[in-house]
Amino acid sequence: MKIEFTSQVFKEGRMYVAYAPELDLSSCATTQVKAQKNLLEAVRLFLEEAEKKGSLEEILAEAGFIRRHNRLVGPRFVLTQRVTLPLSATHA
Repeated sequence: MKIEFTSQVFKEGRMYVAYAPELDLSSCATTQVKAQKNLLEAVRLFLEEAEKKGSLEEILAEAGFIRRHNRLVGPRFVLTQRVTLPLSATHA
């Protein structure tokens, strides 16, 4: 079985953070490649533990995953953009 999910990588200070929004999991490293590799390992471990505890199907259903052939596919993002929201002085 394979699983498809989104991976977003961004820089935070001197570190790179890889994030899987559908699963709300992240990992970090000093390079993009290592951060991505660490995220894949984190997802694998998370899914293995959820399966051991008997909660994998529930977690994936709540996250919007569906089975397609021999693959679990996460929901597709229809828009990803950077936005700016001005805040009043009381919120700053």
